[in-house]
Amino acid sequence: MGETFPIDLKKFQDVKLDPKVDTLNDDQRSKLLANIQLLRDAIILFTASGAARGVSGHTGGPYDTVPEVCILESLFTHSDAYVPIHFDEAGHRVATQYILSALHGDIPAEHLLHYRQANSKLPGHPELGLTPGVKFSSGRLGHMWPMVNGIALANRDKIVFCLGSDGSQQEGNDAEAARLAVAQNLNVKLLIDDNDVTIAGHPSKYQKGYDVGKTLTGHGLTVFEAQGENIDDLWKNISASILHEGPTAVVIKRKMAPGIEEIEGSNHGHDVVPVKVAIKYLLGRGYPKSVTDILENIKPNSDPYLHIGCTKERGANRVEFGEAVNRVLDKLTKEEAAKKVVVIDSDLEGSTGIKAIHQKHPEVFIPSGIMERGNLSAAAGFGFDKNKFGVAATFQAFLEMTISELTMARLNMCNLLVHFSHSGVDDMADNTCHFGVNAMFADNGLADTQSWLYFPADPTQMNAVIKRVFFEKGLRFVFSTRSKVPWILKADGKRFYDDDYEFVPGKDELIIEGKAGYVVSFGDMLYRSYDAVLRCREAGIDVGLVNKPTLNIVDENMLRKVGSSPFVLVTESLNQKTGLGSKFGTWLIERGLTPKYGYMGVTKEGCGGLSEQIPYQNLDPTGIILKIKTLSHSTPSQ
Repeated sequence: MGETFPIDLKKFQDVKLDPKVDTLNDDQRSKLLANIQLLRDAIILFTASGAARGVSGHTGGPYDTVPEVCILESLFTHSDAYVPIHFDEAGHRVATQYILSALHGDIPAEHLLHYRQANSKLPGHPELGLTPGVKFSSGRLGHMWPMVNGIALANRDKIVFCLGSDGSQQEGNDAEAARLAVAQNLNVKLLIDDNDVTIAGHPSKYQKGYDVGKTLTGHGLTVFEAQGENIDDLWKNISASILHEGPTAVVIKRKMAPGIEEIEGSNHGHDVVPVKVAIKYLLGRGYPKSVTDILENIKPNSDPYLHIGCTKERGANRVEFGEAVNRVLDKLTKEEAAKKVVVIDSDLEGSTGIKAIHQKHPEVFIPSGIMERGNLSAAAGFGFDKNKFGVAATFQAFLEMTISELTMARLNMCNLLVHFSHSGVDDMADNTCHFGVNAMFADNGLADTQSWLYFPADPTQMNAVIKRVFFEKGLRFVFSTRSKVPWILKADGKRFYDDDYEFVPGKDELIIEGKAGYVVSFGDMLYRSYDAVLRCREAGIDVGLVNKPTLNIVDENMLRKVGSSPFVLVTESLNQKTGLGSKFGTWLIERGLTPKYGYMGVTKEGCGGLSEQIPYQNLDPTGIILKIKTLSHSTPSQ
């Protein structure tokens, strides 16, 4: 990769705009259009570097909103009437914040070509304090507007803009934010990219009746509608919104990724632009082959570490969840399944594995929008009948949003199964705000109630878990990672979890016996811990390993077994402050068991990238081996 960014951002031109003049002159128009094209070309190039590197990314959103971003830049540069920050509800449009950081000189333009790369400080969502020039953390989708209301309250004499989208507006937070903004007559101006595209499809098809403009009008905002690819119409409506006292929204109509062949108007535009499409686009724009050679010369990083105790082959537990549910439903007639089961998506069916259910058992499937709380409660409500079962699926990061709804489901004794994929930190290029590390929050009932938290170690165990618990009563939670995992092997090389394996809820499983102490683990950390254990055994430390696939239930027999050994080490990819390790030591002490004790989990904000996240948290086999040796050597009997 060259050391210079081949698109000259210094060509970005200064444009002075006055909201009191709602028409553009020829000079303003030509400069704005040139700026728009410049930034869109740059976004295509550097986001495609993420595709080339294998860390994915998102192109369509930041590409779409360049016209309004250029208008805001002009306003912020020439007036102090605004809070000069491009607040954005859609974290996946982070490329906007990075291109602005480069424009403002906070980062060198060539650094953009490290988009989403590990340790580049350019993760998949903007994070305040991490990237120079980034002025806010977007957090999760649809969480920014309520904060912007507070910023407007603190700056009553200024106008605050917030970039939104038809996706982010589906979140319940925004309905509450709208009511406060109207009640307090806040000078908040929303610029909403209404491209009718979200991850799983088109809101106009899966969310019939949903209309951004009508919804906001109903809340009391003054709403303007603009054609996003007509710069004159866009400016006319943005200037009108500025002049209007109080909260407004400009609903900006356009296709997703306008002008990018093969992805325009498609939900594929939400994701990163494929390298071939980016090359075709840039060559079509007249850039020389030396520019596109940059993309062709970027290669994905691979992790050369070869784990022992598991297969080289890997499978996706999050995908296996959907396949396992299908195997359960296959035993019912279509009519029986439709009467007994409902599966509700939150615009993530491809990511959470339930797309397979949609395809094979559409009779039970409801495609729905970005409304995790409402969708989860609807699935729970279906299971209010003791003979019916609701299923919901989303990312584990969003578990934190649904705690009150889980309490509702528990209080109403609903039959609810929730699949929380993207648990832990492995392969999390979206970084800290997408970490799924607080799984134990789901176990928020009192001691006289019971929920079940399951985190299978490999695809075969995932299938066994679903087979066993799908039609059980009450609240059940199943966790999986974004990353693929290998199959656990026995000492003879056969799979530990084979077709004859039967899962027993609440039962811990002995992977290998040990006399020096035990490592207790689960999920994606089991194979890493197994590797560490086997290497320690080769070095003469007779350490054992236990898989704890049911996270929140004490297996008294296994607890006494490991607690009677010289040391216990819990390893997990959950939050060290709230995970299994934070509880396991208490369980030991309550039973009078006092081995040396240690626990390892996620302790710091992410580094970006994919496989790099685990060693960054010191959760790779090397980190586990060091901890085993520390505990072993500090044990008097060793």
